[in-house]
Amino acid sequence: MRRRDRADRGNRTARSRLPLRKSLLGRFLGVFALVAACSVAATAWIAAQTTSGALQQEQGQALADDARIYDALLGYAATHPRWDGVDGTVKELASRYGRRIAVTTHAREPLADSAGSSGPQLPNRPSAVVDPLSVDSALSGVVNAREDAKSSTDRIDARAVGPFRLPPSERRDLRSTADRIATCLRREGRDVAVTDGPSGRPRIDQGDHPADRVVSDDCSTTGLDAPTKTEAKALAALTKLANACLSRQGRPGITLNPDLTWQGSRRRPLPVPAPAAEPVPVPREFDRAADEAIGSCVNTARREQLSSYVTQPALLFIGDTDRGNVPGFDLSATNTARIAGAAALVLALTIGVSILTGRRLVRPLRALTGAAQRMKEGAEATPVAVHADNEIGQLSAAFYELAEHRARLEAQRKAMVSDVAHELRTPLSNIRGWLEAAQDGLADTGPALIASLLEEAVQLQHIIDDLQDLAQADAGALRLHPEPVNVADLLGQVAAAHQAEAERAGVTLRVTAPDSPPALTADPVRLRQAVGNLVSNAVRHTPRGGRVELRAFGERVDGCGDGPLSDVVVEVADTGSGIAADDLPYVFDRFWRAERSRNRRTGGSGLGLSIVRKLAEAHGGSATAASTEGVGSTFTLRLPADAREGAVRAAKL
Repeated sequence: MRRRDRADRGNRTARSRLPLRKSLLGRFLGVFALVAACSVAATAWIAAQTTSGALQQEQGQALADDARIYDALLGYAATHPRWDGVDGTVKELASRYGRRIAVTTHAREPLADSAGSSGPQLPNRPSAVVDPLSVDSALSGVVNAREDAKSSTDRIDARAVGPFRLPPSERRDLRSTADRIATCLRREGRDVAVTDGPSGRPRIDQGDHPADRVVSDDCSTTGLDAPTKTEAKALAALTKLANACLSRQGRPGITLNPDLTWQGSRRRPLPVPAPAAEPVPVPREFDRAADEAIGSCVNTARREQLSSYVTQPALLFIGDTDRGNVPGFDLSATNTARIAGAAALVLALTIGVSILTGRRLVRPLRALTGAAQRMKEGAEATPVAVHADNEIGQLSAAFYELAEHRARLEAQRKAMVSDVAHELRTPLSNIRGWLEAAQDGLADTGPALIASLLEEAVQLQHIIDDLQDLAQADAGALRLHPEPVNVADLLGQVAAAHQAEAERAGVTLRVTAPDSPPALTADPVRLRQAVGNLVSNAVRHTPRGGRVELRAFGERVDGCGDGPLSDVVVEVADTGSGIAADDLPYVFDRFWRAERSRNRRTGGSGLGLSIVRKLAEAHGGSATAASTEGVGSTFTLRLPADAREGAVRAAKL
């Protein structure tokens, strides 16, 4: 027999062990291995790419020289419509900086190469893109101490002037005017110089600040500020392109000023233009969205106007003269072996840690599974030592709380079956005894016997009805028919129904209710049953000469006297023997009696107060008890005034 038990336990253990691919341990191992493999592969790839990029920068790029080369070629692109003559510039730059320089189209067609056509193959990634209409601000800012002289905030190179370039005649006239103004300023003791801008228009500089910001009236710059015919024509064409863009967006046209600020079509005319060297404040009468749209259209129009005056974008490659290209970092056999070894080591460590972690996680779960199987076979739950302060520890604690609750419920069930059997046995035994006595001729079958049998049958029916009510309440099948109830009238009816019983016991019944009783919506039949059980219990436990009082009043929200009514409170207070403090928590339990010596005639069936609590909860309310031994007890029903609120509360119970 013992060998058979051990064999059965072994079979159950074998069945409880899942295949590795289905177990939690196997899943942990798989997930950890996958994460480790992906991490190692990603780390190796990132390391190789990062090393390759670092070597490329070390071997092929000196940032300062690259920026100067880029700026020189950008200036060529801004002042020439084609790349045809760039070969000489490329060779001169390559000779100056000792670098290999190549310029190609986006399709990799060579435009110029300092190494010639026989040079090594160019790398996949260019050093920069040379586009005067989209300047690389990072490279341009390295070489230009005064970046505003070469490119503007719209990333268009300042040297790309296109149709704004002045012809020699206009340059001579403006230069003569600028020299005259400079001579006038020098007579005033100012150190000024005349410089030419990218378009050939001269300007007067005084150190790092334009001198014309503080020009005296004797040295007027009127002749220097007015746009020339060439500039006016180009400005008109640019305004037309910008207005075409705005028209496509459904916006009104503008008038561009020489410094590329604008004037809206619905505004008042601008005052006399300020000198060209002094920036005109950007009008802010339009809203921000309109300003952004106008600025975008002006930039688009500038690019469209300049596109035929500058070269097409080209790719720039800069490398060492001895190698000619910047290859990527090729992993050697040694480096490959090192990376593979490191990856294998990381993978092995990850798998090892995964196994240890998985075992620690699975061990308490297996112990809990075994305990659950033993409980299924009828054994008591034995504690499993799980000291982890994590989810598994919480699961273990919850498991044993559930086991203890299950044990308590089982004990209550057994006690209830025993109590039910005892309560039913007593009236049935009495009925059987009297009937057998009558059958044997030992008892008279007169009215007295029939009355006694009827009393026993009524007691038996009362117990069965109480059990049925409790069963319906437990199953949630207790049907209520709520309707408006006058609490004062209901208490009066209950008192009248128990008046005779109270008089026989020598107990005084009294009802206390306000003149305007609180409004209550409840099932009147069930409510009378609950209050009647409380009154019957109070009369039974109150000595002769005592008093039982029925009270009712309303409770407001938050205790505010003017607030809406939340609950209706019904109290049944007696001056009886009271209940011990240790027994008070159990008064609403089924078949519970404070004095075990009482039988069902003196102590009731033990179901009345349980029914009271269930009826109160069915209404969404509660039943409580307070007692002082030797003074009396007070049982309280607290019911929601609104039936809808009661239904919500009942659903949560």
